[in-house]
Order: sequence, then C-alpha cells, then structure tokens
Amino acid sequence: MTSAANGPASGTRAAHPDHLGHVIFITAAAAMGGFLFGYDSSVINGAVEAIRDRYDIGSGTLAQVIAIALIGCAIGAATAGRIADRIGRIRCMQIASVLFTASAIGSALPFALWDLAVWRIIGGFAIGMASVIGPAYIAEVSSPAYRGRLGSFQQAAIVIGIAVSQLVNYAVLQIADGDQRGEILGLEAWQWMLGVMVVPAVLYGVLSFAIPESPRFLISVGKKAEARKILGEVEGENIDLDARVAEIETAMHSEHKPSFKDLLGNRFFFLPIVWVGIGLSMFQQLVGINVAFYYSATLWQSVGIDPSGSFFYSFTTSIINIIGTVIAMVLVDRVGRRPLALVGSVGMALALAVEAWAFSADLVDGKLPTTQGVVALVAAHVFVLFFALSWGVVVWVFLGEMFPNRLRAAALGVAVFAQWIANWAITASFPSLADWNLSGTYIIYTCFAVLSIPFVLKFVKETKGKSLEEMG
Repeated sequence: MTSAANGPASGTRAAHPDHLGHVIFITAAAAMGGFLFGYDSSVINGAVEAIRDRYDIGSGTLAQVIAIALIGCAIGAATAGRIADRIGRIRCMQIASVLFTASAIGSALPFALWDLAVWRIIGGFAIGMASVIGPAYIAEVSSPAYRGRLGSFQQAAIVIGIAVSQLVNYAVLQIADGDQRGEILGLEAWQWMLGVMVVPAVLYGVLSFAIPESPRFLISVGKKAEARKILGEVEGENIDLDARVAEIETAMHSEHKPSFKDLLGNRFFFLPIVWVGIGLSMFQQLVGINVAFYYSATLWQSVGIDPSGSFFYSFTTSIINIIGTVIAMVLVDRVGRRPLALVGSVGMALALAVEAWAFSADLVDGKLPTTQGVVALVAAHVFVLFFALSWGVVVWVFLGEMFPNRLRAAALGVAVFAQWIANWAITASFPSLADWNLSGTYIIYTCFAVLSIPFVLKFVKETKGKSLEEMG
C-alpha cells in the first residue's frame, strides 16, 4: 500500500487540526483493527486444552490448529495493500470486520476439527489485513504535527486487545466453575471465549461507517473535492488545501513503486539492509514471546496451577505487556532504538534463563516445588516486561524507518512476511517441544535472546533523529 507523502508543503508541518477530538476519534476507530488483532491472536489461549480434550488430539495436531491462523495472517498482510489501493481503506476495514465476525461465529460453533481450522484461517486473513490497513490509514489521515503520537494508537490497541481477551477468558471460566468445557447456555466455555469476539468485530464494522476515507485514496481516484474537505478536517482549515491536494497528487505520480527485484543484491540474494530487517523481525518472534499469549494458560496448568489461577496469570501478563509498551512509547524517541533493543535483549535472556532453570525441577504431585513455581511466575512476567519495553515496539519503529525510500514498501513486506513465518514456527513447535523438555525449550529461546545482542551491535544502525531521506 502506498504511504503518505513525506515532502513538506507550505504550512502543513506546523498545521494543527481544528478539531483534534474528531481526529482522535477517527484514529481510535481505525485502531479497533489493532484491538481485534490483539484479541484474536490471544483469545485462543483459553481454548487450547479444551480443544485438545474435545477432539482427542496430540500436541502436534493441536499446534497446527493453533498456528494455522498465521498462514491466513501472512496471506492477508500480503494482499491487503493491493486491495486497499483498489477499493479504498474503509472498504478494506469493512471486509476485515465481516471476516472477523464470521470467524468468531464459525470458531465458536465448529462441527469438526477441520472446520475450526478453516475459520481460524479466515480470522487470520482478517488479522493480516488489519495489521496493514490500520497503520497505513492512521498515517494518511493524521496531521503531521500529531502523526507519531496518533500512530502509537495501533500498538496500544493491540496490547489492550490481548489484555481484554485474557480478562474475558477468565470471566467466562469463572461462570463455568473453572472448567474450560463447562456448559454455559448450551455451549462449552471455550466456545463462548471464541464467540465473544463478535462484539468488537461488529463494533469495528459500525465505526468504519462513521469515519472518512483516506484523502490519499480519494485523490488517487479523482475525488479531489472530497479529499480537500477531509484534509481540512484533519490538518486544519488554515493551510492552503489546494496546495496540499496538489502536493499529494504530485508525490503519488512521482513516487517509485518498489518491486521484489529492487531488494536483490549481487552476493547474498537480498541486499544487506533487507537481511537486517528480516533478522529483526525473526528475532522478535524466536525469543518465544507468543508462547506467553497463545499457550500461557496451558503452560501454567502443565506445572500444576489450577485453570482459574492459570487464566489469572495470563491476564496479569497482559497488564505487564501494556505497562512495558507505554514505557517504550515514552522512551523510544528519548534514548533511541538500539539502547532499548539491547536492554530488552539482556533482560529477556536473563528472564528466560531463570525460567529454564525453574522448569528443570522435578514435579511433585504434578506441581513445581514452591520456590521454582514462584520464580517461574516472576521470571515470565519479567520476560514479557522487557520484551514489551524493547523489541515489541522498536522492531516496528526500525522497520518503518530503516529502509531507503525507494524500496521501503517492498522491504517492509518481506520483513513482515518473515515475522509471520517465525511466529508460525514458534507457535507450531511449542506443544511438541514442551512435551519433549520444557526446560530445554526455554533454553532454546534464551539462546535466541542472547544471539540478538551481537546482531544488534554489529548490524543494526540507530535511526533516532534521522529523516527518512537519510536512510539512503
């Protein structure tokens, strides 16, 4: 998808929207896609053990059902840009809303395991679309004076969606007396967990009818008068709106549309900067962060914590995730991207190593010894905190800034695709690895956290304070 023009227009950089509250509403409505992204990605955590029990499947099959949504995510992310450039950002949001709604209903009422897998792929496609459309739309309707802060709504919405899904799962479990397969109004508890997503999915669709189309898209299809009106609402009436429309139109005609061929180098297939982007994306996932959101309830139950307790700890982990994200948003422009990444890597490596030690203890009556159990819980929360205040945010900042203008869109697409693949690999492998050796699994994640330190030191350059044009 094309991005907002970067070139300055007379008066636009200093312009402030006359109705900031309206702009915030537009941004928050678009960020509902991020909320659904976080919610759908994490809600499955509450249903894992119930799905295993209902369909009597092993860890390998279970992992594929959980991870298969990520295939849909990759397809949705890869196609969303082209769809949005053809039919508009708002129509894309509405399509994603319909797919989210259908996925929630279908996942809650599956008649077979393969049926559940199909609905998860459909939901994954919607996630992939939302992960691309939301940030692009927000960038295109935000005033330059507020673009950075408004852009952070997307990441905030994702972590809030994760937390709300865990809270909903916990509440449903309490109604079902702690049984994931307990019956509530004719359906099992886990079905309600997946079905509740209908509410935010429908809300997302309703809100999409209350916000304007992107001025950039409107200009691309010749609706300049409508674009001019919306620009006045979001950037202020005190700027030269005709000049602003002309600037965007000129930029759209002159900008280079990058292709896959632009990313190729002479010796190592991709250009070095593309490999750095791929490395950042993959390290972000290979430390095992999504285990904390897809499997945490299962993980804690496997070491003796009762279902209600495991769901509660999943929720507290999500709160820590929000706190860490806020810390990163405050610090990323003050201390820089590389320092945050390095601090996060060290903190994650230490926390993961401690978790590996705790999980190495022999279970007593199906439970970890008290000391190791407490240490494992604390270390898990510390791990999520360090991830959230570093790699959870700075990787997205790096990916948006580090590539030269001429190949940014194509390089970003490759890096994000690699991220979804790494996410799938971790998600699909965890149940089998945990059955093999839970402590050994966390040692693997620790190794990736440690390896990320020299990777950042040697290959990743600081982008703080540099203009996009300085990236080459």
